[in-house]
Amino acid sequence: MPKLQILLVEDEDPKRTHIERFLSQWSSEIELQLAKSVNSALDSIDDSRPDLLLLDMSLPTFDIGDGESGGRPQGFGGIEVLRQITMADIVCPTVVITGYEAFLREAGKPVELSQLREELQAEFPDLFRGILHYNSTIDGWKIDLLRTLEELGVVSRRQS
Repeated sequence: MPKLQILLVEDEDPKRTHIERFLSQWSSEIELQLAKSVNSALDSIDDSRPDLLLLDMSLPTFDIGDGESGGRPQGFGGIEVLRQITMADIVCPTVVITGYEAFLREAGKPVELSQLREELQAEFPDLFRGILHYNSTIDGWKIDLLRTLEELGVVSRRQS
């Protein structure tokens, strides 16, 4: 049986490493690919369609390198990824993992996670499977991610 392909799109190294370690605990049948920006996520999805997308919401346009800014930071870069793959008729279950409890729209109006969840579900019903609040000091995100992965059939608590 082939390994499950998961694409983790996360630009912050500590958060990405934390999620990688957590996933490796639950299954050796996961092949994890990494992307750090909107463009690298789209390139990776175009190259090989993942079975599951774990997507940060706030992303730079391009990968950040030495002496580079990564382009315009996108507070809703994750939505841009979802819109692009929708336009390309790619269906990939997606779980958003964000460290923010709210986002500011361009007009400065905050959007809480519960409202963002509703908006993502309405705009991307074939892709969106959930949104999780990541906090490195509280393990609640791990429980939520594990429950979501179980619901998607990605892992079983019996695996470890």
